[in-house]
Amino acid sequence: MKKLGKLLAMGLAGTMVVSAVGCGNTGNTTTESADETTSSAEETASEETAEDTTEADSADASEATESTGSGAPLVIGESEFSEKFSPFFSTTTYDSNVQNLTTVGLIMTDRLGEVIMNGIEGETKEYEGNSYDYKGLSDITVTENEDGTVDYAFQLRDDVKFSDGEPLTADDAIFSMYVFADPSYDGSSSFNALPITGMEAYRSGSETLFNLLIKAGEDNTDFTYFTEDEQKKFWETDFPAAKEQFINDIADYCTANGAVSDDEAVAADPIANAMANWGYGQVADGVLTAPSGATFDVKGGTAPTVDDFWNEIVAAYDGDVVAATDAEKAGDSILDMLGDEYKNAVETGDSVTTIEGIEKTGDYSFTVHMDKLDATAIYSLALPVCPLHYYGDPSKYDYEAGHFGFDKGDLSTVRAKTTQPLGAGPYIFDKFENKIVYFKANENYYLGAPIVKEIQMKVTQQADAEPAIVQGTLDIAQPSANKSTLEQIKGDNSNGELQGETVYTALTDFNGYGYIGMNSENVKVGDDPSSEESKALRKAIATVLAVHRDVVIDSYYGEAANVINYPISNTSWAAPQASDPDYKVAFSVDAEGNDIYTDGMSEDEKYDAALQAALGFFEKAGYTVEDGKLTAAPEGAKLSYEAMIPADGSGDHPSFGILTAAKEDLAKIGFDLIINDLSDSSVLWTATEGGTAEIWCAAWGASIDPDMFQVYHSEGGSAYMYRINQPELDDLIIEARSTTDQAVRKAIYKECLDYIVDYAVEIPIYQRQECSVYAPERVNVDESVMLQDQTTFYNFYSTTSGFDQINTLQTK
Repeated sequence: MKKLGKLLAMGLAGTMVVSAVGCGNTGNTTTESADETTSSAEETASEETAEDTTEADSADASEATESTGSGAPLVIGESEFSEKFSPFFSTTTYDSNVQNLTTVGLIMTDRLGEVIMNGIEGETKEYEGNSYDYKGLSDITVTENEDGTVDYAFQLRDDVKFSDGEPLTADDAIFSMYVFADPSYDGSSSFNALPITGMEAYRSGSETLFNLLIKAGEDNTDFTYFTEDEQKKFWETDFPAAKEQFINDIADYCTANGAVSDDEAVAADPIANAMANWGYGQVADGVLTAPSGATFDVKGGTAPTVDDFWNEIVAAYDGDVVAATDAEKAGDSILDMLGDEYKNAVETGDSVTTIEGIEKTGDYSFTVHMDKLDATAIYSLALPVCPLHYYGDPSKYDYEAGHFGFDKGDLSTVRAKTTQPLGAGPYIFDKFENKIVYFKANENYYLGAPIVKEIQMKVTQQADAEPAIVQGTLDIAQPSANKSTLEQIKGDNSNGELQGETVYTALTDFNGYGYIGMNSENVKVGDDPSSEESKALRKAIATVLAVHRDVVIDSYYGEAANVINYPISNTSWAAPQASDPDYKVAFSVDAEGNDIYTDGMSEDEKYDAALQAALGFFEKAGYTVEDGKLTAAPEGAKLSYEAMIPADGSGDHPSFGILTAAKEDLAKIGFDLIINDLSDSSVLWTATEGGTAEIWCAAWGASIDPDMFQVYHSEGGSAYMYRINQPELDDLIIEARSTTDQAVRKAIYKECLDYIVDYAVEIPIYQRQECSVYAPERVNVDESVMLQDQTTFYNFYSTTSGFDQINTLQTK
């Protein structure tokens, strides 16, 4: 994960992902596997510069075959690869795209994101008046038992072969599940969190060697779980080297991406400069002051060391090294900088050797038993089925004896294949050279050998993606879907449209949305963030922000985004629709519950009405109002709050115009909205994680299922963002998880959304679109089924569709 903002750090357990904004590609450092469409976090314009790689030089580019002429390789534009091409351990969209071409998933979904339950014979589904056939690896039967347990029975096709000719069987699926369930597994899949019978017992009683050594400390004298030599090697050699690499990665990243302190002395020292730009130091006249209070007179010759920076990071996470390094990494995690032996799990207590709820029922069938109903579970079962004979050790697989292809707690054989994927997908990974991944057609592919025999995925700057289509060096790419890009595409087509003879464009809604958030514990009245007074304070601010959404978002995105009114992606089946009888524009009523706006109002009249409504909310919150202005704030509240926005220090962000307009309006009534335009978005994520942020601009990415646990439930992994922490909302979220009746779930989620809006910690801003472009002189768009009626969940770059039917993609 690159950081100049931890925007890509916020993996939200298969549900949502946070990011700084939404104007870029869907790259992300959380998993992009089918079970976590956490897909992707949107990137800021500044991150498009930082995240997207430099264009391959002319020598590199010459490695890619020109995409001209029948039979030439299909060339796909991608962003920088991390070379983690493993279906188990890929961490970015781009790496996942590589392994998705080589792998098959257990479950298939259609253009609406609905599961294909009968994949073997296939299902025909209607979309936009057209019929489409979907085939997959398995048939699925879900049985809800009277005792509350649920069984997921899978029947696999018996004619599927991996690209090396070996058959795919239930043993391969079971091996894959045991890898994801292993106590030492440190990838991003949430499979091990499912309520599978026996999962907790299987994973308990184990700890990684790394964690054991860290907890014991370097002065430890108890060698129950590791030897004295292992401890000495770790603390004296391996860990110091890893720490140095970890810190230097941050320093190198800052330098490479132009994050340079304004202070000349600090800028000249790599570690001091990194601390300042990573949110771990304030600079004044050559002196850097760290969060702990430690000062370093860099100008005077006393600069911080690697250990100084490391200690500040770890202290910020209360000594939790794993949490600290996962959140703060600029590249690899600290564990990736150590030998595999440190990732291995050591048995420290009672444990079992098998997972009771994973039952093999035949050579091509198995059942997963779960202790309770979880409506989101089926999507977490959408695992890649990987070859046991390649990623594991067949001599260690004996289902009846409780052996599953590797020693429990030791995934070294799996990790060893991270850069060389192999599976039963439509293409075979050939090599990765000069920032280009080369593929060959898998003639054994169970749905038919691909028509296009060679594919190249080529690293390309996002700004260069559309021009490369025009120039003929790329056949398929995904540029930013912003106003300028769409205008450029229209200009390159002689018909002035998005679909022409030079560039064919497919726009789909991004599965996520942009928002402005507030920490309820920092924007409140008195000591209770849930009081009516605290809500009124947040509603006062939200009302003025919300009224400026339409004009600003249209100016930034044009037709590539729409304003939304509920904190949920409009792509979700649970999203309220404007045609619903109880649909409401966000923050459009005053403190008395009356509509603020009337039909026919001009924009200026709306702004004035919003400001008057805000005054009413401020009064309800306990502010003193005299002659239309705020003169005093109630206890626990203020007359000014800070809004953080990662706009590269130049205002380049979809929501920047909203903040500036609201600031001007609020100043008229004596309230100061302080805009902190960050060139380093790490400051924002440090503040949200640390609980110091008041107001901020960001975006969520979502999964197919609208489960709200991770963000809004008190125990959710990202609950620290808004800090709602209300039992009433928690109960609703759990209730929605406990039924598969979509109508019931939608009604419950509407209650949740209304509750969140009333709590006034999140102002929904926009739903943007993603843009896939094709070279129609090379790509036969009209005859390629996978390119017809593309949707959020079924498009060329979608991880949910996983390159479905790419074998039938045709070129000219």
